[in-house]
Amino acid sequence: MKRILLLLLCTTTLGLVSCKKETIIQETENRTIIVTIQPSQWKATTDNRTLNAEILIPEIDAINVDIEGILVYRDHPVNAGSYIQLPFTFENQAFSYEQFEGGLSFDIQNSNFATIVDRPTLPIRFKVVLIPSRDIT
Repeated sequence: MKRILLLLLCTTTLGLVSCKKETIIQETENRTIIVTIQPSQWKATTDNRTLNAEILIPEIDAINVDIEGILVYRDHPVNAGSYIQLPFTFENQAFSYEQFEGGLSFDIQNSNFATIVDRPTLPIRFKVVLIPSRDIT
C-alpha cells in the first residue's frame, strides 16, 4: 500500500513540476493614421451644397474596403485633445466620409438644407483606424 501511495505521489509531483507557464502577448493589428485637411483642400460641388476633400491613404487597399473595417474620427471642435466619430453634426454642418481603394473622401454638408456650406477656416485633423477582419461567408 505504501508503494502504491509513494508511486502515486511521485507521479503527481512529476506531473505538476513539468507544467510550464506560457505568457502569450497578442499584438494589436489595428493601424491608425492621422491626416490633416487644410482649408484650401475643400472643394465645393457645382450646386454649392457640399464641400469635398479627398485624402490619399495607400494603406487602404481593396481588402480594407471590401472586408475589413474603417473607423474615422474628427478632432472635436470644442473639446481640444479629443476626437468624435463620423458621421457627426456640429453647428448645422454634417461631416461624413466615403472610403475607396487608396483613400477617403470627406464631405461637409449643411444639415439645415442651406445651399451654401461655410468653408472651414482652420485645418481639421482626422484619425483613421483600419481594423483587420476575416471574411467568414
